Amino acid sequence: MPILETHQLLWPDESYCQDFARRLALALTVDGQLQNLHIELHGGLGAGKTTLVRHLLRALGVSGRIKSPSYTVLESYSLPQGEVNHFDFYRFEDPQEWEDAGFRDDFAAAALCLSEWPEKAAGMLPLADLQIWLEVEAEEVRKVKLLAASKRGLHLLQRLEDCA
Repeated sequence: MPILETHQLLWPDESYCQDFARRLALALTVDGQLQNLHIELHGGLGAGKTTLVRHLLRALGVSGRIKSPSYTVLESYSLPQGEVNHFDFYRFEDPQEWEDAGFRDDFAAAALCLSEWPEKAAGMLPLADLQIWLEVEAEEVRKVKLLAASKRGLHLLQRLEDCA
């Protein structure tokens, strides 16, 4: 996968994750509508992938309980500014399960798609516009790498900088 641009961040605690999610929500919204993008979230267990998604969904206006899709694989949210599909492929034993579950249609629809554990569906997922890599440095500290892999991902990174 071609990488067009890379950014490195350090989050000393969860408040930095929450602030990043707020800025990401602003960057994802153009003229009041969510951009149709695919964002992959990478990192080991406990790295903060689901925490980041929860903060992002809150920043986008989701109220009420936000469930992790670790058992259901997909949780969808209809927001005034657009659709969000949150996937968690952790329990996949074979990438073919992605195709068998019919997720191709979900990724083809006009929606923001957030994918945790994308490596479990390797070779099946469409190209990610942005990859977010989270690495645990200490109890609350996270090293974060943002990789733009498409022109839309590159544009998102630029908008993210503008939202600082």
